[in-house]
Amino acid sequence: MPMQKAKELVSSNSVVVFSKSYCPYCVRVKELLQQLGATFKAIELDNESDGAAVQSALGEWTGQRTVPNVFIGGKHIGGCDATTNLHRDGKLVPLLTEAGAVAAKSGTTSA
Repeated sequence: MPMQKAKELVSSNSVVVFSKSYCPYCVRVKELLQQLGATFKAIELDNESDGAAVQSALGEWTGQRTVPNVFIGGKHIGGCDATTNLHRDGKLVPLLTEAGAVAAKSGTTSA
């Protein structure tokens, strides 16, 4: 069931952050997404009754057992470093836009 739950969440939301409420790296990723105006679903595994099982299932599915575990447009992105590196390289907003998590801005170019 935990694997099915994880895959269902990822397929039904444009952006999913599997997180723990007390994790500073999770907070950083969620703040970045908020600053970018992205719509996302945060699953706080420490507040879910089956959080440990979901985290184990994510480890099997993605090879990454740590949080945050970020998915955009159904694709596994990775953790905090991977997400912030994508942003630094100018690749995060296009991914978010493609996934429908942020509205495309007309008439602006990205640096």
